[in-house]
Amino acid sequence: MKYKFLLCFLFLGFTSLFAQEYFPTNSGVKTTNTNYTVFKNANIHVDPTSTIKNGMFAIQNGKITAVGKSITTPKNSVVFDLKGKDVYASFVDLYSEFGIDKPKRESNGRSGQYEATREGYYWNDHIRPEQNAAESFSYDAKEATKYQNGGFGVVNTHIPDGIIRGNGILVALNPNGTEGDRILEDRSAQYFSFDKSVKSNQSYPSSVMGVMALIRQAYYDAEWYADGQADNKDLALEALNRNKKLTQIFATDNLLNELRADKVGDEFGIQFAILGSGYEYEKLDEIKKTGATYLVPLNFPAAYDVEDPNMAEYVSLADMKRWNQAPANLKMLADAKVPFTITTKGLDPSKEFKENLLKAIEYGLSKEDALAALTTTPAKVIGQSGKLGEIKEGALANFIITSGDFFEKDSKIFENWIQGEKTVVNTMNTTDITGKYELDLDGKEYKLTVSGSSEKPSATIETEDLKLSSKLSFEDDWMNMLISSPDTTKTEFIRLTAKVDSNAENIHGKAILANGDTTSFTATKEAANEDESEKKKKEKATENPEVLPVSFPNQAYGFTEMPEAENILFKNATVWTNEEQGIMENADVLVKKGKIAKVGQGLKAGGATVVDATGKHLTSGIVDEHSHIAASSINEGGHNSSAEVNMEDVIDPSDIAIYRDLAGGVTTAQLLHGSANPIGGRSAILRLKWGVSAEDMIFENSPKFIKFALGENVKQSNWGSGNRFPVTRMGVEQVYKDYFSRAKEYISNKEKNPDSYRKDLEMETLAEILRDERFISCHSYVQSEINMLISVADSMDFRINTFTHILEGYKLADKMAERNIGGSTFSDWWAYKYEVEDAIPYNAAIMHSQGVTVAINSDDAEMSRRLNQEAAKTMKYGGVSEEEAWKFVTLNPAKLLHLDDRIGSIKEGKDADLVLWNNHPLSVYAKPEKTMIQGVVYFDIERDQELRKDIQKQKSELITQMLQAKNNGMKTQPVVKKEKVEAHCNTLGAIR
Repeated sequence: MKYKFLLCFLFLGFTSLFAQEYFPTNSGVKTTNTNYTVFKNANIHVDPTSTIKNGMFAIQNGKITAVGKSITTPKNSVVFDLKGKDVYASFVDLYSEFGIDKPKRESNGRSGQYEATREGYYWNDHIRPEQNAAESFSYDAKEATKYQNGGFGVVNTHIPDGIIRGNGILVALNPNGTEGDRILEDRSAQYFSFDKSVKSNQSYPSSVMGVMALIRQAYYDAEWYADGQADNKDLALEALNRNKKLTQIFATDNLLNELRADKVGDEFGIQFAILGSGYEYEKLDEIKKTGATYLVPLNFPAAYDVEDPNMAEYVSLADMKRWNQAPANLKMLADAKVPFTITTKGLDPSKEFKENLLKAIEYGLSKEDALAALTTTPAKVIGQSGKLGEIKEGALANFIITSGDFFEKDSKIFENWIQGEKTVVNTMNTTDITGKYELDLDGKEYKLTVSGSSEKPSATIETEDLKLSSKLSFEDDWMNMLISSPDTTKTEFIRLTAKVDSNAENIHGKAILANGDTTSFTATKEAANEDESEKKKKEKATENPEVLPVSFPNQAYGFTEMPEAENILFKNATVWTNEEQGIMENADVLVKKGKIAKVGQGLKAGGATVVDATGKHLTSGIVDEHSHIAASSINEGGHNSSAEVNMEDVIDPSDIAIYRDLAGGVTTAQLLHGSANPIGGRSAILRLKWGVSAEDMIFENSPKFIKFALGENVKQSNWGSGNRFPVTRMGVEQVYKDYFSRAKEYISNKEKNPDSYRKDLEMETLAEILRDERFISCHSYVQSEINMLISVADSMDFRINTFTHILEGYKLADKMAERNIGGSTFSDWWAYKYEVEDAIPYNAAIMHSQGVTVAINSDDAEMSRRLNQEAAKTMKYGGVSEEEAWKFVTLNPAKLLHLDDRIGSIKEGKDADLVLWNNHPLSVYAKPEKTMIQGVVYFDIERDQELRKDIQKQKSELITQMLQAKNNGMKTQPVVKKEKVEAHCNTLGAIR
């Protein structure tokens, strides 16, 4: 614990940091320096947009007391002449772990820990708002030097552990202060992340959606606790309420999570400052809409080593584009007026940071925007405007002195003053002796080349046929050099010494020869006449590659401009209506404003684009009732019920499976939670609109669904998950009875105590089921278990909407039909695990014959784009007609999703979710030529062919740029072969 300073600090506060001391003095005479320090003739960058040429400023007691073109110099002043030098406010980094030991993972030897280990705190160990970084802080001089050398004076640091991580501290990197002096704010910000605490093995949450649900629940609980409703004391909730007025910083590690963090904040009126990914430009419009300030790292990806053409094939276009585009990220943010700060996260502040910052400037970031992101913007975010980030009266004396424009490559930081204390980064008055010289020594001519830096120079001495070894030192403008004797038969040395004047153009000094004789030498600097080829080579090495345009999504097959709804007239098609008209030959379909306007023959275009569909088939879009594509996570298996989580939180609109599904005629899919627990998470029904945002993919005003599951997965037959209940099929039944009993009690309590009940997101969801406001889609296989859940539903008075998989549905189709329960099944899957032993390919046909609404689903990213062929199999196994077979993947799943009034058939007034096929849609030879959703063509086979060529062109261009980068000496990263991962119902194993 490094907390001994805190009492002193809290008493004094930030504004009185250098006020009268109250500690007794017991070590003799003690005096306090009250002198002023005045700096004159400097180019003072007061703030990012204001500069005073040849200005002055004064500091005293760690603060700036005056600044201007000319100021009065107090009598007790030490004056420094900074002629030709620039002064900037020291930089502020809002995201660091400075001075905090990395939390160590604690293992209790248990697998599957479901309860919290702490008493008196929140029920989940990963919620730790009570953590105070001040209690764990210890000044790290070595790490501080890196920040100081990079120009930083203040960092905001925290304990990087947990989902809600507690409050951070704002620390000045004063090399000579005490911990009490350095800590400017002991409660500077509250931190969040999507990562669990390493100090606990508690299983929940195990997914991004689980984290989001947990944060929501914690906020609801904190409000309830603040109202005095709890009987117990909860130190975590008290801290969460106490920290609400602080700056809220959410650490994320990818672009989608940035948007998810803001989504949670919006629900509770919290504006997070968000630690970004560096790829914000890919979703710039969405990023701007968040209204957040972004803490952006400059850790740009390195070029890939693509010399091996076989390995180059493993690098995706998306990864190549990120290398090409990421350095322009800050420029694009600035152009879009998105507020941002710059953080050194992932970089050495003293080395890579400036190199990458200059790269961002080369890619278009203005120097003013760069300076603001390092000074005034972070000061504003952390509530320290006027105190940090500016050279103004009353601000802390935190500033850097540079050799010139900091944002030029050759400029250097001389000194970094923090709280009025000087740190020397580079000696300010050192003469630069680097360069090429003609050395005249003892009547002989040599070529002398001094390289490196003035602080650590090195020298080479040579003639046309001889190179002498040498050792050079340079300090306080005195140069000393030890040279091996030209006589190679002896080990002898020549010693040179000289006082170097300020321009170092001509160096005259004394030489002591190997025989002891003393003579003089002269070194005359050559004019900087760089070889033209060498100059071109250097220019080429620093030349920035052409930045490719951003596409939506920013990867293969993305749109450079998003398509819009079109008015289209399909002429002379074979139209599969799924309505009373059945299959219409030589029919026309008119699409207007995203709707099916007319169906018939001999229709007029009325200004619409005419598509000749002669010999082709037009159908409604395929609907996949059971899918796991387009999701960043599938299962929340940390509890036996995860009804509080929502698949809408984890939609990944960049999943290439979306485009592939469109190419297979799929327009709508239900994104289901996995089958890790009896009660899973809430579903997301998606329109597969390639290139739009996650929110825009959600089917508007769609019915509410939830995933339940039975069988081997939920009783954990297929993986070791410790002692989580249930572990038997009997236990699964008990879970349902217990949770719905609790849900009924919850409803009753809410009705009786509307102002004092505790809002429980899990119970709210189950209550929706009991009120027929949310529908159940249940993963199922075995007849006995299906009968069990039907019985539970009957006894608890809730309805099952759909049994999915349902491979033994043929055994109880009568019961399903009686209760209007649908069956969403596979066409011919069996033998992939024990509980499908009785599966038969006639299952769909038998259920259909008994009046069950039957759909064929995929549960597989590859099968999803071939559902037309899966439907065709039911014609072979059971003799289903082609019209009814086609309904199994269109109208019937739309009915199961309660969306058949909008999609699933070709009918006037319905959404124009249509597919134009080049062949009979149930044929293995059929390919979609156009797939549209609400009148927007998201897949076009002709465009697809052009895109394939364009993808190869872009990759070829980027490979050339990467090869050039490597040849120019830039760092590269190796290519890693990536295994393909499919999305299935149970992501904990390759089973369903």
